[in-house]
Amino acid sequence: MSRVAVVTGGMGGLGEAICMKLGKMGYKVVATYSPGNTKHNEWLAEMKKQGYEFRAEPVDVTNFESCQQAIAQIAKDVGPVDVLVNNAGITRDTTFRKMDQEAWHAVINTNLDSVFNMTKPVIDAMAERGWGRIINVSSVNGQKGAFGQTNYSAAKAGMHGFTKAAALEYAKKGVTVNTISPGYIGTKMVMAIPKEVLDSKIIPQIPVGRLGKPEEVAGLVAYLCSEEAAFVTGANIAINGGQHMQ
Repeated sequence: MSRVAVVTGGMGGLGEAICMKLGKMGYKVVATYSPGNTKHNEWLAEMKKQGYEFRAEPVDVTNFESCQQAIAQIAKDVGPVDVLVNNAGITRDTTFRKMDQEAWHAVINTNLDSVFNMTKPVIDAMAERGWGRIINVSSVNGQKGAFGQTNYSAAKAGMHGFTKAAALEYAKKGVTVNTISPGYIGTKMVMAIPKEVLDSKIIPQIPVGRLGKPEEVAGLVAYLCSEEAAFVTGANIAINGGQHMQ
């Protein structure tokens, strides 16, 4: 029987790569999308052309009740969730001096509260079944900080605090909880940065001399979902080309 994997923000560049990798591994993959997104059917059709039979579920990751309802619907339609990849995230970049409360709360709610909202409805059932994987997608900027990203850096750092505590609580239940912290990955969002900025400001900071590939991050997620990763829990694994080392 195939395991069920849920990827929040699964239709974005990184989320899509994760969905595709897990699909190749035989998982039944459900990508979540914001209720206001009207392009999910186009995405599903495009994925189907490429040989992937994904499902999509609308959910407001900032709303606990919406997350509960989405998980219940997925369990009914596909099966109980075995893997949860908390990948949904936004940015509202500005210096702290100019940052207003709305920009702070929007990022904290979407990037950090969502981890609680999505994990809470699935993790106890994973523990009861004796197997589960939670992967929280953080960022290099949650490790080192970033100018103009106090909200984003705080949320991404908070994700790993959640990971460590939850990993301790569920370690004996067969459920692992881990964080990954990607650096600059060649997604559509990053590639929208002007080339001169990429070439002069960003890539020179990366010792391997290039952006990461979404498929490389997806490969790390796939490992953490595997049986071979059962002894890895509470970890924060950097995948940033050597940009920041701990």
